[in-house]
This record gives sequence, structure tokens and C-alpha cells, in this order.
Amino acid sequence: MAAERRGGRVTLQQIADRVGVSKFAVSRSLSGKDGVSEATRLRVEEAAAALGYSSAQAGPRDIGVACYDMDLVNSELRMMVQNGVQREAHRLGYPLRLQWTHAPDHVASIAKLSAGLLLVGPHDRQTIELVDALRIPVVRMGWISPLEPVDQVTGTDREAGQAVGQYLLGLGHRVIAFVHGTAGYRGRIERYHGIREVTEVEPDTSLHQMWFDENSGFVDALRALQARGVNPTAFFCAHDGLAVTVVSELLSLGYRIPEDVSVIGFGDFAAATQISPQLTTVRVYGAEMGAAAFRLLIERIKAGRPPYEPPQRILIASKIVERRSSGPCPPPRRKG
Repeated sequence: MAAERRGGRVTLQQIADRVGVSKFAVSRSLSGKDGVSEATRLRVEEAAAALGYSSAQAGPRDIGVACYDMDLVNSELRMMVQNGVQREAHRLGYPLRLQWTHAPDHVASIAKLSAGLLLVGPHDRQTIELVDALRIPVVRMGWISPLEPVDQVTGTDREAGQAVGQYLLGLGHRVIAFVHGTAGYRGRIERYHGIREVTEVEPDTSLHQMWFDENSGFVDALRALQARGVNPTAFFCAHDGLAVTVVSELLSLGYRIPEDVSVIGFGDFAAATQISPQLTTVRVYGAEMGAAAFRLLIERIKAGRPPYEPPQRILIASKIVERRSSGPCPPPRRKG
């Protein structure tokens, strides 16, 4: 066997010679691709094991990464994720095949040339189905269906909402607005449900939702609340960019921050420290999420072809970062 191994590394040609098939058939067999019979696949695998062939030598070594490119609101988070993936790939010595795309066929072509795939963002069902049909390891970094049999790495949106609710209640705020801005984002809904779970069990506490055109609609939405007798003393905004708009609009209306109202963002992105007062916000560890997803994918690749039981859910916990835009609830204004 020592002679066959040629210095310790078994080649595909050595396995092909032993089984009596082509090198192409060996490659297809060991990478789990079609084009060979099951009997041939088994013979190749047995020969590879007998020769001491490492599974790490089989198939492509590139790791595919498909970042969804149409979600501008979360683009900064996606860049943080990408940085984490690239850093971890470099540390572990794996080449990346990375593209920003939402085209199903393009994603599938990346997957076909990769040992495993990270899907980052809200890729559509057609993309998911094309990738699933390839039977390669996949880790998703985006929302999935309940109990969907796939590995997922994500943040703690709902838990972050709960933490912000507790934080504001601790400052004495009892009339709180959750600022969605544009409706329809899953993460924002999760954060809202988190803060609602905390505030709805507190006596004399109310939580109000605000939807509006993020470019110009905040003041009208605030006036609509006030016309119903609602005067929030704290605004929890669905992301930092939205919080910057809220701070700017409130200041233009004559509010002092945080003396009159508190504003909290989400993300701890660049905008959080580029305004005055700087934002109290929820830090999302995007780079750490990307690194964790990459490590999980490598673990799955080494384990062999999916499906894996049970699928894993990995949550990377966020953190409240307190700055100057939040403070104690102001005392009630005296009438007259």
C-alpha cells in the first residue's frame, strides 16, 4: 500500500486503476454527483477507504457564498457577514466563490462548483429548490419556514426587542412607539413582538406601532398618534437609518433628545455614531454571524452529504449599546 500511495497522498487515478473505471467516474462517485451507478459508487468508496483516501480530498474545495443583492436596507449587515465569512475562510484555508446575486440560476451555478453553500439573505423559493436538488451542504442566513430541515445562523431579533422593552421600562417610560417605517420586514416584526411581550404585561404601559414612508412620513405619523391622545416618550426604531430620520425630525419639531424623548435604533451601524446625539442602539454582530455560519458549513461538509439530523439553529446574541439618545422618562407636563 505504501507504494500505491506515492508519498502518502492517494490520487484519483490510483483509485480508478484499482477499481477499473475512469478517473472521471471516481471523481463523480466521491463528490456525490450523478453520472455513475450506485454499484460503481460503492466500489469506488470501498477502494478509496482501503487506500486511505481522505474525504477532504474529494470533490471541489471552494465554499460558495450567495449574498442577496436586492435588500438595500440590510446591505451594511450583509457586508459585515461577508467580512466574517472571508476572515474565517482565510483562517481555515478555504477558497471562496462569492457573489452578490438574487438570480436562481446564478446561485445554482455557484453551488454546482462548490463543496457547500452559504445562502445569505431572503433568497426566493425557486433558488432554495434548485440548491436543495444538488444535495450539497447548505447553511442559511435568512428567515426560514417553521421547522424547515435546514441549518440556520441568525441574530436575536425577538430577544433584542424584549431587552429594549426592559431597558425602557427601567428608565420609567410607559408610552412607547415602535417605529416600523415601511411595513413587511420580518426582522422588524420579530423585534416588535419582542418588545410587545414585555410591555403588555406591565400596568399603565402602552405600545404603539408607526408605519410610514421612510423618506418623509414620520411627522404625519406622529401627528396621527398625537391626535388620538398618544404622546410617546420613547421611540424604538427598527433600524439605525430609520432612527437617524426620527432623531432629525424630532429635533426639527423642537424636541430635546433625550430630555423630552428617547430614541433607540437597531444594528449599531455607521450612522449610529455619525449624528448628535449619538444613538443608543442594539449591536448586531454580523461578522461573528458570518464566521459561525462558515464554521458550521465546514463541519457539515466534513460529515458528508445531507440531510443532517437534527438541523441546527445558531443564534448570535445582540447587545444594547447605550449612548446619548436615551434617558429617563421626563415628568408629566403640568396642564395650564
